[in-house]
Amino acid sequence: MATWADFAAAEPLLATAIRTLVCQYGPGLGYLATVRPDGGPRIHPVSPVITDEALFCFVLPSPKRHDLDRDGRYSLHSFPGTDSDDEAYLSGRAWRVTSDSVIARLAREMRAAPGVDWKLYELTVDLAMLVRHEAPATSTRTVWKARPDHIPRARHNGPCAAAADSVQ
Repeated sequence: MATWADFAAAEPLLATAIRTLVCQYGPGLGYLATVRPDGGPRIHPVSPVITDEALFCFVLPSPKRHDLDRDGRYSLHSFPGTDSDDEAYLSGRAWRVTSDSVIARLAREMRAAPGVDWKLYELTVDLAMLVRHEAPATSTRTVWKARPDHIPRARHNGPCAAAADSVQ
């Protein structure tokens, strides 16, 4: 697994494109998928925070916070754009941040409400994917995996009906 900084250092153009999609409306917006106790998926809208050093998310008391504390696996998908159907996707593990200085700095910068029972999580990056929809029914998908032997590559998909959409 890699930090956001590790990922951005390895693939700066891909990281910038993903950050742009996640933050296309100003603050970060995305859908966070977590794993329920029964193994099923749970999805929630969130406002991720992407800094130069890490990918973070403030989480209020909720089933998703319990999921992250119990299991930690997550997937994050960007909100749909208004000008394109391009997509950003990240997956990895979430870890609760315990550094008081990091929590205080981000809370101040993001104007997190004091006195609210939110917790800060850092989201590591095991997989990053960018999908650019070029023309009707065609797309280019670029995938990065946090493995020493993985070489990121772009794959061009033809018509959607014929496109295999696996990142495995």
